[in-house]
Amino acid sequence: MPPEDPIRSAADVLDACAKAGLRIATAESCTGGMVAAALTAVPGSSAVVERGFVTYSNQAKTEMLGVPAALIAAFGAVSEQVARAMAEGALAHSPADLAVAITGIAGPGGGTADKPVGLVHFACARRGEGVAAAREVFPGDRDAVRQAAARKALEMLLAQARRQPPRP
Repeated sequence: MPPEDPIRSAADVLDACAKAGLRIATAESCTGGMVAAALTAVPGSSAVVERGFVTYSNQAKTEMLGVPAALIAAFGAVSEQVARAMAEGALAHSPADLAVAITGIAGPGGGTADKPVGLVHFACARRGEGVAAAREVFPGDRDAVRQAAARKALEMLLAQARRQPPRP
């Protein structure tokens, strides 16, 4: 079965966010803005997409999202801890209600035994609520890893947008 069209997935995310009154921010590293590009390719996306951060370097993660340099030094840029901090930072540095973060090793180099090529960490944060995290190891070349990571991020956004917030 072919992978789902990211534009169609993005349209589903935008529709769910519009119905829930949610605005989105993205914080992307290895995908380099692919999630934001998929979302903004849909007409009318400006009603939902607030902003996107492409934080490819560790310095950008720290400067733009407030990810502590000590956190990156302790766990590495490709870690659940940094993905969570990126998502939280995207919310802290924007008026968005929902943020997704992606950090990974797309390859072909850069992998290790502990962190192989294809490893991607995700986090999705909703303002006033917790952060959902996920870890995937995607097979394939650089393009395949990046495409799969963008699709997973859109899936996480859709799940959060469709989720009913807890009652006070």
